[in-house]
Amino acid sequence: MDPALARHFLAAFLIGALVGIEREKRKRDDPAHAFGGIRTHILLALAGATAAWLARTLAMPWIFVATLLAVAAIGVADHLRRGSEAGDFSPGIVSEIAALVVVLLGAMVVAGDAALAVALAVVVSAVLAFRQPLHGLVERIGIDDILAGIKLLIASFIVLPLVPDATVDPWGVINPYQLWLMVVAISALSLVGYVAIRWLGRARGIAVTGIAGGLTSSTATTLSIARGSRSGVPALSGDAASAGILLAWLVMFLRVMAIVFAANRALFGVAWVPLAAMALVAALLGAGHYFKGADDPSAVNDLPVKNPFNLASAMRFGALFAALLIVIRCAGQVLPSSGLFVISGLAGLADVDAISLSLANGDASAQRAAAALVVAVLANTAFKCATVLVVGRGTLRRQVAVASAAIAVTGVVSTAMALA
Repeated sequence: MDPALARHFLAAFLIGALVGIEREKRKRDDPAHAFGGIRTHILLALAGATAAWLARTLAMPWIFVATLLAVAAIGVADHLRRGSEAGDFSPGIVSEIAALVVVLLGAMVVAGDAALAVALAVVVSAVLAFRQPLHGLVERIGIDDILAGIKLLIASFIVLPLVPDATVDPWGVINPYQLWLMVVAISALSLVGYVAIRWLGRARGIAVTGIAGGLTSSTATTLSIARGSRSGVPALSGDAASAGILLAWLVMFLRVMAIVFAANRALFGVAWVPLAAMALVAALLGAGHYFKGADDPSAVNDLPVKNPFNLASAMRFGALFAALLIVIRCAGQVLPSSGLFVISGLAGLADVDAISLSLANGDASAQRAAAALVVAVLANTAFKCATVLVVGRGTLRRQVAVASAAIAVTGVVSTAMALA
């Protein structure tokens, strides 16, 4: 016996069992909606694998085609039977489609990629098992949400590949591809945050959005949540929103620490104290606002939430970001090397990651680079706070301003202690 062939048939067996377990449970709960159970789907997967092996070995592709048609005929007959037994009730065809997919995955194990077939089987099982949550999500989606998703897909997969990926300005800082990528990221964060809020509730949804958004751009996440506070819903302009913003800032602090640790251990040995202190303040304040927001009666899930997707607003933010890049580059050319802190502060307004890498790979001493890094982080925090004050509404502005002041004081004091 060929060991590789035996492993393929074993993989087909496992695929049938994986899908069959869910179908068996579904069959017991509601027999009118299920086509076969665990034994049926194991046999279907093995039939697909055997047919594919015979078709390839004997050079007779019609064997597999005949097997697939036979399974389809059996599924149609069972569907008609269940429909006639149910009277006026017409059962869906999900079970029959799942059976055909199992046959195809069994064949794919022998004739194609076994690992991919198993992965697809896991996806099929998940789709079948999460029937109610998926249906519930679709019920919450309106036509405006669908149109917003289509616009985002157009901006991501049609417009973005057409944008030139090269600098187009005399200073060599404006890259249309990167700017449009930021526009797409801001829009996507707004849409993902909206879906998370609808699915998880306001407090948890905004918190998840803040953490996930902070991994890519805490500035874009701050803007997205601040714009959501304009909806007039108290939960989106109070503690829950503040928690989301502060959690994004927390991730930003941790991200900068990771960058510095990977690039320059000597700089990390000095800079980790103020960065960790500011991260701790953001974590404590964010957790406090999160638990307050979770207990807020205004954060119930039945309050209307408007889709915050707005491509035009994201484009305006991208234009502002581009203008800041030009200012930073001009300042770097005009100011002498002693203006490291000014340059760091200006660079921090736009992008903390870039200045962090620059300082980690620069010629400045660890103490001087650490101080400049804190300046950049505090400038970035001040810029995000100003964004909330201008764009945000409600108590969100006051809470973020207080948190920004606390982070700034902590950063200054901890830096002085670290450099003493």
